[in-house]
Amino acid sequence: MKLAFIGDIVGKAGRLMLKRHLKRLQQEHSIDFTIANYENASHGFGLTKKNCEELLGYGVDMMTGGNHSFDKKEILGMFEEYPLIRPMNYPKETAGEGVFKTTIHGEKVAILNLMGYYTMPMVDNPFTMIVEVVEKLKAEGFKHIVLDIHAEATSEKNTLRQILKKDISAILGTHTHVGTDDLQVINGCCYVSDVGLTGCRDGVIGMDDVVPIKRFLTGLGGHYDIAEKCKAILQMIVFELDDDGRCIGAEKIKIYGDKPKIVTQAWME
Repeated sequence: MKLAFIGDIVGKAGRLMLKRHLKRLQQEHSIDFTIANYENASHGFGLTKKNCEELLGYGVDMMTGGNHSFDKKEILGMFEEYPLIRPMNYPKETAGEGVFKTTIHGEKVAILNLMGYYTMPMVDNPFTMIVEVVEKLKAEGFKHIVLDIHAEATSEKNTLRQILKKDISAILGTHTHVGTDDLQVINGCCYVSDVGLTGCRDGVIGMDDVVPIKRFLTGLGGHYDIAEKCKAILQMIVFELDDDGRCIGAEKIKIYGDKPKIVTQAWME
């Protein structure tokens, strides 16, 4: 099976890039299932019902979250209605779940969402929790297990790679909005520290640069906004899994605006 993972979708610019390109890319790369991170999809902060339905209409099959999952309070009533999850290590009383289970080509597939520690909200230990969750899923017969690790620190993501690389199919980093050049398949596990944003590429991590510049020059903050017009980018990882849930190939797709796609193959080991 072939799966696609799209990192943080940032605002209208990100949504429009999916509208323009996603269904064509799904056909060209024979993609069976598409995952995307929603936490910045509605003007950079959270997800509205309207934008959720919009993204699902563009071809996204399910979505993961992060530290901005709950910025739009209407999401509290959306987890039961839409294929959405949030980081599993939020307190157990928090709305939503951190694991999404489905079947693709007769195989049981689990999509997991986890949040790191550094600079993040108060959450349970991601390292001990994910080990327990993966062990339970494997006992239930899941071989195809995909993780969105939403974290600031690449050290946390790399540590999870070392802990989990023999046990899950893919570890895909989100949150920093800056794509990293370390896509690899190691021990049958697809790994990248950060997929990178889909949205405006000419500001600061998808946002208009006025407030970030002011903050760094003066120490005074403000409300982050998204530019009305910008140069956009789409970033997506496509990876193929065999019947045992091991990754046998991966590539990164980048599209700048409406220019031809750029495809980079993963380092295989």
